[in-house]
Amino acid sequence: MNGENQRFTFTDPVPPLEELGAVHFIAIGGAGMSGVARVMLARGCRVSGSDAKESPVLAALSAEGATVHVGHDVTHLDGVDTVVVSSAIRESNVELAEARRRGLRVLHRSQALASTMSGSRRVAVAGANGKTTTTSMLTVALQHCGVDPSFAAGGELAKHGTNAHWGTGDVFVAEADESDGSFLVYRPDVAVVTNVQADHLDFYGTFANVQQAYAQFAASVQPGGLLVACHDDAGSLELAEATRAAGTRVLTYGWSPQADVVLRDEVSRGLMSRVTVTGPDGEDRALRINIPGRHNLLNAAAAYTVAVEGLQQDPTRVLDGLFGFTGTRRRFEPKGTAAGVTVVDDYAHNPGKVSAVVSTAAELVGERGRLVVVFQPHLYSRTRDFAPEFARALAPADVVLLMEVYGAREDPVPGVSSELVADALRAVRPDADVTVVPSWSAVAGEVARRARPGDLVLTVGAGDVTMVGPEILRALGES
Repeated sequence: MNGENQRFTFTDPVPPLEELGAVHFIAIGGAGMSGVARVMLARGCRVSGSDAKESPVLAALSAEGATVHVGHDVTHLDGVDTVVVSSAIRESNVELAEARRRGLRVLHRSQALASTMSGSRRVAVAGANGKTTTTSMLTVALQHCGVDPSFAAGGELAKHGTNAHWGTGDVFVAEADESDGSFLVYRPDVAVVTNVQADHLDFYGTFANVQQAYAQFAASVQPGGLLVACHDDAGSLELAEATRAAGTRVLTYGWSPQADVVLRDEVSRGLMSRVTVTGPDGEDRALRINIPGRHNLLNAAAAYTVAVEGLQQDPTRVLDGLFGFTGTRRRFEPKGTAAGVTVVDDYAHNPGKVSAVVSTAAELVGERGRLVVVFQPHLYSRTRDFAPEFARALAPADVVLLMEVYGAREDPVPGVSSELVADALRAVRPDADVTVVPSWSAVAGEVARRARPGDLVLTVGAGDVTMVGPEILRALGES
């Protein structure tokens, strides 16, 4: 719990792709793992993988040429040369334990992805909040410029229906995960830091260790490369100043007039937002996006800065591409409307993300109705460490239903439950309707009983809360 990964050394060189041989992914259906598998398949690698249960992702990978198994078994390793895992895979997993016993090469997901990026101009997008959307926006903008970049994102691009692609261009855009220190592996030509905030303290222990990891990430930018950082975030700005002092080229973006790329004059109408962007050349240009929220305007500014200043693309074509961006799965994704109630789903799972999406939803619903939030805390450690921050993030909502903590890779922690967030929220908003609903199956009915025509229901979290939206729509239709 000091920010040092005991299983992988991310500062070591990664083996070239041609040396990996037959590659097997444990838990291949995960968002990050499936993306790496897709790129490797496109590069001509022999890919297999296993996962605990059937899913559309497994079916899609099988159709793309992967050999996919449901369930974990040591026989799945026969003929395999390299095994790929994420930090969520425990050493006790039967396939990983057998891979260790056989002496097979074991790579972390990020190391496997880095091995596919050789020869490309590498862009790595990091930050506590916004990195999936920024990665996706940049990818779409570059596609509009005719670049056809390779990419690997943490979510599916709504327009393309995939989270990864091997392109014909020389640019590779990758979402860089800081949660386990693995973002140090990429050694990018252009690095993006959307924000530096206290998160993943189960791994880092302290915010100081988080800051040190980002400093290492910035220092890994290749000679002659560029760091693009958010001027409005204190942690990102501090990183930018230190990195510039160390001799690396740095450009900041934000609402601050002191930023290198400045946003101003915001106008929002429904889901569309428009802002004036002024770059280092002093030219004013109109930046428009078709997804709501000031945080997404910042994400678009990051993508614009990378594309124009880092990759020398035409500003007009970049802006046109950003306007055509239709979103990413599970990032303020509309699920439908029933009985006059609209349901939207979002992956937000740390206080900053939750605050951004709840505030955006509250602005959208305005005076027309109420905001009903279904929030599923993700990780016991995060719930314990940030219950008051989650309460403040949820405070703009009129009704909050809290599901039980989604433990993911963690075992339950005594005394840690969603009641911690509920108690903190009741203290912040005594007038709000706050209820803990520990049963997953009871959530849809509870929402249907509370929701009224004109309300916006927002399901939020990184766990299985995403599957509640369709159930809520069904319950509303039957009410």
